[in-house]
Amino acid sequence: METVLDQESAGHPPDRLPADDPRDLVVLLDDEHRPAGTAPRSTVHGHDTPLHLAFSCYLFDEQGRVLLTRRALGKRSWPGVWTNSFCGHPRPDESLADAVRRHGRSELGTDARHLRSVLPEFRYRAVDAAGVVENEFCPVFAARADGALQPHPEEVAELRWVGVDELRETIRVAPWAVSPWLVAQTAALDEADAWHLLRPSDTETSA
Repeated sequence: METVLDQESAGHPPDRLPADDPRDLVVLLDDEHRPAGTAPRSTVHGHDTPLHLAFSCYLFDEQGRVLLTRRALGKRSWPGVWTNSFCGHPRPDESLADAVRRHGRSELGTDARHLRSVLPEFRYRAVDAAGVVENEFCPVFAARADGALQPHPEEVAELRWVGVDELRETIRVAPWAVSPWLVAQTAALDEADAWHLLRPSDTETSA
């Protein structure tokens, strides 16, 4: 895995940038999901968040269990709630696949292997208890975790591997304890009968 120095010497920004780094930008979108400018990630989420590009990723293990993570208490939106394995925002001129892999390294210390798209048109808007708005065009990916996980404390408070049926039951009995995008994505996967697509096999080609 590349170190920060390796990335900097190769001309690439590191996986994690300091707060308010001018390179830490998100891609704004118009209503047709076309790029419409950029904004600093540190300022884009508020009470009137513009539509922007993001992604969600679900990591699976060899037993077909999905990784759930509990968002760190210092997160700006939905602190302390359980959600899918990890989420993030592509930087300008960064592909979704590269962004997923970067965030996997940054947030969980793992490479996302056998990456595949499972809900390419997912979009949602939600408002948390503090009034912070998430407004994202957010394609959903599945991948296999590679090696032991090393969660970053600024991103992840806890993690747990669960079966899909346990995930559904958790959402049914305690929807308030999980992120709204996890609820919506689970419903979309159920509607599309697509859960089998989230179990990458070792023979698949990485995206």
